[in-house]
Amino acid sequence: MIRFSALLTVLCSLALPLRAEAPVTVFAAASLRGALEEVTADFPAPVVLSYGGSGTMARQVASGAPADVVLLANSDWMTWLADKGVEGAETAQIIARNRLVLIAPADSAPLADPAEMPARLGPEGRLAMGQRDAVPAGSYARAWLTHAGLWQRLQSRLAETDNVRAALALVARGDAPLGVVYASDAQAEPEVQTVYQVPAEAHAPITYPAAALTPEGKTLVDFLTTEAAQAILVDHGFLRADHGS
Repeated sequence: MIRFSALLTVLCSLALPLRAEAPVTVFAAASLRGALEEVTADFPAPVVLSYGGSGTMARQVASGAPADVVLLANSDWMTWLADKGVEGAETAQIIARNRLVLIAPADSAPLADPAEMPARLGPEGRLAMGQRDAVPAGSYARAWLTHAGLWQRLQSRLAETDNVRAALALVARGDAPLGVVYASDAQAEPEVQTVYQVPAEAHAPITYPAAALTPEGKTLVDFLTTEAAQAILVDHGFLRADHGS
């Protein structure tokens, strides 16, 4: 019995180093899907990624959802988290930037002017975009359409979605003739084509702030700003964190 107990102790001590390392949990904007998987594949610890609209992710974190990092597509939602007293939100770092584009199904002709949008939509077609009050891409789209003088004309013809990837899917499936998404989204989907580049001055800068909510999260946020991580993000159609600064 004594020899068995000793053997059991040795086996248990050998098993301890094999215990799985706790993963770093990230709540991220849906537009980062794909790029973030590739970036975190090189991170030296396991990472669990949960995606959704930035408003949804922010509300879940504010309600106490267990996340190590929250990575949003809009600084306003990060400011909202800071105002809610979420520790770490006030020191968020920009890890990427983006551009807004108008997309249509693959092989569609480009638009010379956004004023052509109503005709391209036709009598029944809808413009796919993120929900204007909760999804950053939707907020940027509204700002652009207002700047272009088209908001009043098109706001009754929208197909608003819970996140920007859902708007992308509507156009890719042919359910909507036009959509407003990020340049990185358009690059990720072969069934759509960019038909108009939205001028950067037509909306607020598109930034991706990342807040570390735990020490483990801080290590990952720092990793996202390394040259290797930034190169992967650029390959996926994002702009570098320091672009334009």
